[in-house]
Amino acid sequence: MSIGIIGAGAFGTALAVALAEKGPVTLWARNRDQAEAMADTRQNAQRLPGVDLPDNIAISCELETVLACNTLLFAVPTQRLRQFLTGLDLSDHTAVACCKGIEVTTGEGPASILSGARHRAVLTGPSFADDIARGLPTALTLACTDRTVAEALQSQLSTAKLRLYRTADVAGAELGGALKNVVAIGCGAVMGAGLGDSARAALLTRGFAEMQRVAVALGAQPETLMGLSGLGDLTLTCTSDKSRNYRLGLALGAGREFDAAITVEGAGTARALRGVAAKYGLDLPICATVADLVDDKVDVPGAMARLMARPLKEE
Repeated sequence: MSIGIIGAGAFGTALAVALAEKGPVTLWARNRDQAEAMADTRQNAQRLPGVDLPDNIAISCELETVLACNTLLFAVPTQRLRQFLTGLDLSDHTAVACCKGIEVTTGEGPASILSGARHRAVLTGPSFADDIARGLPTALTLACTDRTVAEALQSQLSTAKLRLYRTADVAGAELGGALKNVVAIGCGAVMGAGLGDSARAALLTRGFAEMQRVAVALGAQPETLMGLSGLGDLTLTCTSDKSRNYRLGLALGAGREFDAAITVEGAGTARALRGVAAKYGLDLPICATVADLVDDKVDVPGAMARLMARPLKEE
């Protein structure tokens, strides 16, 4: 089966580079100038500098070209995915969501947004685009309810340096990938404000407890959150400035401006969690505080004071 990747950002390009090891890949770029520059230079200088694109990656800005592929990997931001899909017929395609987040307007994850596809899956877990593109060992979670489809995708998308583990718990995999971004913003804010490693460890741990609350409420399996798509991704994202979510938090904590052109999925997810918490009666103080932080409703000192003043309780 042929592979098409929709979205020529850093992660989409990195996946194309990794999967080109096994055969031809078609990479779709939204901007014609970007597509032509990548085709001419064989690099994505803007999003993934220093990485050469193998010759068997075809780069196009024409949707018809990538839609000719059987398996489509969607590496576009979650908050833009539904609009992007408008008018597209995916009834003959296997669609794999490679984006992380919860849609603000509906509270749905990428797999639900891709409901028009013949088969759906989610690819998520602890990974940075640069690591994947440079062939560094990486393990990810592939979530799909259809075991036959999952096994076929696992074989198709695994390489010598990219190892995929299967799960049927799509909700759990999605939620782990989405919610850890919210906690990462909080951890970045802690470090940016100079509050120390101990405070970050506390926020990470209590944030993970909130992730588990949401997962159980939405029908996910708690053990999924203990795997690559949950704890693994949380650990990576909350401890490295390669993470855009963590870098946003660093900027908020330090009182610095952050480039508005950079997509930070955790900001939208934090806002979406307000509705989720209200609907299911969930206590999510860290997620709520991060939402207020990114919306400028509270500063970091106020956020920390709010969390530290909560009633004492059992862990």
